[in-house]
Amino acid sequence: MKTKLKEWYHDFIRFPKYILLHPFDGYEEFKRYKKAKLKVAVVFITLFAFFRIFSFQYTGFLINPNNPLDLNSLNEIFSVVLLVFLFTVGNWSVTTLMEGKGSYKEILMVTGYALFPLVVIGFPSVILSNFLTLEEMAFYSLMMLIAYILTGWMLFMGILNIHQYGLFKTILAFIATIVSMSVMMFLGLLFFDLIQQFIAFVVSIYEELSLRY
Repeated sequence: MKTKLKEWYHDFIRFPKYILLHPFDGYEEFKRYKKAKLKVAVVFITLFAFFRIFSFQYTGFLINPNNPLDLNSLNEIFSVVLLVFLFTVGNWSVTTLMEGKGSYKEILMVTGYALFPLVVIGFPSVILSNFLTLEEMAFYSLMMLIAYILTGWMLFMGILNIHQYGLFKTILAFIATIVSMSVMMFLGLLFFDLIQQFIAFVVSIYEELSLRY
């Protein structure tokens, strides 16, 4: 049991924290020595989805614009899965053309590990927001800003290191990834619109034939 707890602490706390504080050495061990684990990345992505649900419903009422009755958990989970899918596929497709050294699995793991600060800081911040006055909410906003900045930092450094890019090329890769995500979203919406029109066409034909015969 003690060994399992040590392994759990190393995988979910110590190594992600090491990557955050020492990104070059951390991602060297991440990529070259295979110390990162896909299950850890998936857990962080799952926790991020739960964080969105948790913050939607339990952020302090003084700053929470959401109506808890409007919460759709499945929609929040789907949004996270879709965002991760678009980013990982978009980055993989772009960096493949830009001679990136990272595999799709590594991009997915980098994305998951990058959510570590948001998960660790986010949940306590949401709980704390219920005990702060309106004047003290700036402290909550600061904590969430730090969480998002650190998440962006880990993601940026992760992409830089696993693809073995320089600073300029990493920035270019992120811009191209955003463009790729936009194109995929446009094609996806176009595809579903065509499917919807096709289904409506089939239904109209069926109704016409039913009326005739």
